[in-house]
Amino acid sequence: MNAAELQINFLKQIKNQLPSHLALVDVIAEQLNLSNDSAYRRIRGESPLSLNELKVLCEYFHLSLDQLLRINNDTVVFQALGINAAQGDFTDYLKGLLKQLKFFNSFEKREMLYQCKDAPFFYFYLFPEIGAFKTFCWLKSVLNKPDYQHKTFSLQEFPFEECNRLGQIIIKEYTSLPSTELWNFESFNSSLNQLEYYKEAGLFKGEKDFIAVLHSFEKMLDHLEEQARSGIKFMPGAADVTHNAYIKFYVNEIIIGNNSFLLDLNGEQLSIVTYNVLDYMLTKDIRFCKKVFDGFNTLVGRSTLISGTGEKERNKFFRAQREKINQLKK
Repeated sequence: MNAAELQINFLKQIKNQLPSHLALVDVIAEQLNLSNDSAYRRIRGESPLSLNELKVLCEYFHLSLDQLLRINNDTVVFQALGINAAQGDFTDYLKGLLKQLKFFNSFEKREMLYQCKDAPFFYFYLFPEIGAFKTFCWLKSVLNKPDYQHKTFSLQEFPFEECNRLGQIIIKEYTSLPSTELWNFESFNSSLNQLEYYKEAGLFKGEKDFIAVLHSFEKMLDHLEEQARSGIKFMPGAADVTHNAYIKFYVNEIIIGNNSFLLDLNGEQLSIVTYNVLDYMLTKDIRFCKKVFDGFNTLVGRSTLISGTGEKERNKFFRAQREKINQLKK
């Protein structure tokens, strides 16, 4: 493949990842400070991209020159969002997550695949009490925020109203994103263990706070079961859900996932790998994404679909989770 063909192929990669309302020529012209005519000549391969222009486009679109030059090695380039920024307010993290979901929903054809080692982050903000507890737990025990190290959890003192408000918007955005979720019987264990630990360590300010969070957890579970029954995502109390995205809810009894996300956006694949509990990295590396997508589909093929159909297995899964909650109540 000659240089002009490589350049055309590179710009096609950029075009394929653009939302439908954006034109490639306008984006190239804006990023490289060119006229539309000059941008068209680069898109057609008539004018070569300079090294500096390649650098600008690779940085802006998070692309690898290894992919452009078809270098066949074991290197995979990831974009680690926020890695160069100082740790800010937790609301900044939620705003970043919301921005990502809105970007995913800007594509006409889209689907998210999720390996649920733990319950998906989004769902904890379905109801305010469990959302507030999880926020407190993340700030105190994961992010190690100094202001929370000697605090106990109280809904009155830590309602986290802004976090819950953003969480509700995130959930609403998520209801517009078709998804396949791969769960296992251990997916809620992490959160239930946190509740048990905080209770036994005296980190709930009062018994009523603990009971309120448990009750909120049960409401979340009820909502997820109703979503699985209908096969459609919706907000609590929603009357009309016909326009919302589908959800395929699978349960695997053998393998525990790794909380990775996979996106198919207009035929382009994106893989998101989590680390440090809350942080995540993204890559569009074709080889890596194909391997991860293939692995996910293999697991799905060995799992049980409990959304829409599979009433017996669905009841079995959610009954097992409620039994764990009942143990905590005792």
